[in-house]
Amino acid sequence: MSDFPKIAVLGGGSWATAIVKMLSENLDEIGWYMRSVYAKEHLINEQHNPNYLSAVEFNTDKLKLSNDINEIVAYADYLIFAIPSAFLNAELEKLTESLDDKIIFSAIKGIVPETSKIVGEHFHDIYNIPFENIGVITGPCHAEEVALERLSYLTIACDDEKKAKIIANALASKYIKTKVTEDIIGTEYAAVLKNIYAIAAGIAHGLGYGDNFQSVLMSNAIREMSRFIKKVHKMKRNINNSAYLGDLLVTGYSVFSRNRLFGNMIGKGYTVKSAQMEMNMIAEGYYAVKSAYKLNQKNGADTPIIDAVNAILYQHKEPKKVFKKLSQKLD
Repeated sequence: MSDFPKIAVLGGGSWATAIVKMLSENLDEIGWYMRSVYAKEHLINEQHNPNYLSAVEFNTDKLKLSNDINEIVAYADYLIFAIPSAFLNAELEKLTESLDDKIIFSAIKGIVPETSKIVGEHFHDIYNIPFENIGVITGPCHAEEVALERLSYLTIACDDEKKAKIIANALASKYIKTKVTEDIIGTEYAAVLKNIYAIAAGIAHGLGYGDNFQSVLMSNAIREMSRFIKKVHKMKRNINNSAYLGDLLVTGYSVFSRNRLFGNMIGKGYTVKSAQMEMNMIAEGYYAVKSAYKLNQKNGADTPIIDAVNAILYQHKEPKKVFKKLSQKLD
C-alpha cells in the first residue's frame, strides 16, 4: 500500500520468513534478501521457502527477491534484519551501500559475537546509526505459530514512536496484535536473555527435573533478567509485560523453542557440537550466554542461571552437578 515506506527483510530463516508473511498482509511489495540462491529460485518457482516454514505460500508478485544484500539495502527505506547474530557481521561486511539514511529494525534475538553488543548497539556504535533510526521487534511470538496464523503478539520498540508505529501497522493483522514502546535496549536485552533461560529450562528437562522445578526456575529467571537489564540500562519498565515475561515464558516452555530443544539435548548428554548438528538450526542462546556472562563480569548483577549455563556450555562443567548447585540458589 502507498501509505507505507519501502520495507525489506534480510535473512532466509524461519523468523525472516514469518516476518515476510506478516508484511504480505499489508504491503504490495516487500524486499527480501536471502543468501541462498537455491532458496530464492525455489521461492520463485514453488512459492514457498524450501528450508523454513515450507507450508507458507507466498504471492511472489509481492516479493522483490535478491541474493545481493546491496540491492535490497538500496531498495528499501526500512530494513528489518533477521539474520542470526552469529552471521550478521559477515553479512554486513558485504555492504557497499550506505546505511546512513536507512531505518534499521532488528528482529535478531542475540548478541553480535565480534563486538559483544546487542544488535541495536552494534549498528549505533559501528555504523553510526542514531538511536532514533534503530528499532527492535520482539515477541512473544514463534514463527511456527505465525505460519499457522494463530493469534500472536509483537512489541515494536523505537525512540521515535512514529517509526515504531509504521512497523507495528505493517505487521499487524487479524492474527497479529502489535504494541509500541520506547525501551529499545531493555526489550532487546530481554530477547537475548530469554534464550539463555530457555536453554536452562531445556537442560533441566533433559536432566529429569519436573514442572515444579521449572516454575521456580522461570520465576527466578524473570527476576534475574530484571537485575541484569537494570545494570545495562536503567529506566522505568514493567518487567511483567509481554515483551519481557511473556517472551521468556513462551521460549522457556514451547515445543517450538529451539533454545529449549538445544538445552534439552545438552541435559541428555549431547555435546554442543552434536546438538547443533542434529538440530540443523541456530540456537541464539548458545552464542548469547558467553557475551552476557562476560558483560556481567563488569556489571556485577546476581545471575546464577546465566553463570550455570555458561559453566556447562563454555567451561565444560557436568550439567548434573551444576544444576544441583543452582537448585540451592533458587527460591
